[in-house]
Amino acid sequence: MSVTETITLNNLELTRIFFAIVLLLISAHFFGYLFHRFKLPRVIGEIFGGLLLGPTGLGFIFPEAHNWIFNAFEAEGKLLSIIYWFGLVLLMFISGFELQKSIDRQDRKLISITLLGATVLPFLAGWLAPSFYDFSPYLGSKSNMPALTLIIAIAVAVTSIPVISKIFLDLNIIDTRFAKIILATATIQDVILWVALAIATGLVSTQSLSLSKITGTVIITIGFFGLALFVMPKLIKFSSRLRYNLLIKSSASGYVLLVCFLFSAVASILEINIVFGAFLAGIVIGVIPQEQFGKEKTHIREISLAFFIPLYFAIVGLKLDLIRHFDVLFFLGFLLFSTAFESLGTLVALKLTRNDWLSSFNIAVAMNTRGGPGIVLATVAFDLGIINQTFFATLVLIAIVTSLLAGYWFRFVTLRGWPLLNSGRLETLTLPSQQRRELSPAKTPLMQDNHP
Repeated sequence: MSVTETITLNNLELTRIFFAIVLLLISAHFFGYLFHRFKLPRVIGEIFGGLLLGPTGLGFIFPEAHNWIFNAFEAEGKLLSIIYWFGLVLLMFISGFELQKSIDRQDRKLISITLLGATVLPFLAGWLAPSFYDFSPYLGSKSNMPALTLIIAIAVAVTSIPVISKIFLDLNIIDTRFAKIILATATIQDVILWVALAIATGLVSTQSLSLSKITGTVIITIGFFGLALFVMPKLIKFSSRLRYNLLIKSSASGYVLLVCFLFSAVASILEINIVFGAFLAGIVIGVIPQEQFGKEKTHIREISLAFFIPLYFAIVGLKLDLIRHFDVLFFLGFLLFSTAFESLGTLVALKLTRNDWLSSFNIAVAMNTRGGPGIVLATVAFDLGIINQTFFATLVLIAIVTSLLAGYWFRFVTLRGWPLLNSGRLETLTLPSQQRRELSPAKTPLMQDNHP
C-alpha cells in the first residue's frame, strides 16, 4: 500500500472518525469533571466515559450505533489507535519528568528497606504465582508465558506516584517526611518495574525463546536505560546550546517533543516497548535545569492533559468489555493476592527494622496504590498480546479500587490525627478545625486526580 492510499479517506470515513473523537472527548471530560466534583479521581471518570461508549454500555444497548461509530472502517480503528498511543506516550513522558529526584540522606535506610519489602517479595510472589495457579486461560494472542509471568510480577508490585501524590496534596501532607519517603521509594520502584516491563515486551517480539535471547533482551534494555540516563542529558544540554540547532530556535517545545519521540523510536528499533523510551525521555528532560525547559514542559503537560491523555483513558474504557470478559472471582482473587503480598512484604521489612505497626501499615497502604501505572501496565500488556481481555479488565479495575482505598484510609488517619510515621522522628497530623470539618465523614472526599 502506498503512502497516498494510507492517508486517503473519503468523507464518510472522516465524518465517523471525527465524530468518534468528539464523542470520546466530550464523554471523557464530562465524566472526568463530574467525578472530580464528587471528590472522585478524574481519571476514573475518563475511563467511565469510554466504558459507556464501549461494548459494556452503548455496544450492549445499541450495538448497531456502536459499530457505526467505532467499528465501521479499518482506517478509523487505526487512527484511534494512533491517538491512543500518542496519549500513552505523552502520559509516560510527563510522568518521567515529574518523578521525585531528590532523596534525603537521613531517610535512605528507611527508603531502602521499604523498597526491598514493597518490591522484592511482591515481585517474587507474582513471578512464582503461575507455578501454583494456572494462568494459561489469561494468556493473550502471543501465548508467551515468560512475558505473562513478568507482567504478573510487575502487577503485584507496582505503585502509582501521581495518585498517591495527589492524595498527599489534598490532605496537605505532601511536605511531611512520610510523603517524601513514599514518593522517593515509589520513584525507584517505578524505574525498576518499567525496566522489567521493557524486558517483558522485548520477550514478546522475540520469535524463539532461549536463554541467549532472554539474556540479550535484558542486556539491551539495561544498556539503553544506562545510556539514556547518564549520556543523553549531557548530549541534550550540548545540542541545545549549538548555534545551528534551528529546531530549538524555532520551537523549544518541538525540540522537547523530538526528544520524546526519538527515544520512543529508538526503543522500538531495539525491540523495547516505546512507553519505556518515552518514560526515559521524560526523566532526561526532567534532570535538565528547570529554567531551560520549564515553560515547554508546562505547555506539553497542558495539551496532553486537555486532549491526548483523556482520550487515552477514554479508549481504555472503550476497550473494556465487562459483559463478556470480566471474571468476578478472578478479579477478587488477584486483588487479594496482589494486595496481600505487597502489604506483607512491606510490613515484614519494616517490622524487622523495629518500626511500629501503624507506621508500617501506612506505608503498606501507600505502596498498594496502583493507579495510572497499573492501567498503563494493563494496556501495554493487552495491546501486545501478552494478556487477554479478562486479565486486562482485572488489572484496570484493581488499579481503580486500590487508589480509592488508599484515599479513604489516609483521610481516616488524617481525621483522627494519628501519626503517619514514628520511625526515628514522631510525625503526627494536627489539622486545623476548619480542615477537620471539611474532611468530616459526611463529606469525606476521595482523592482528586488530574492524571494517574
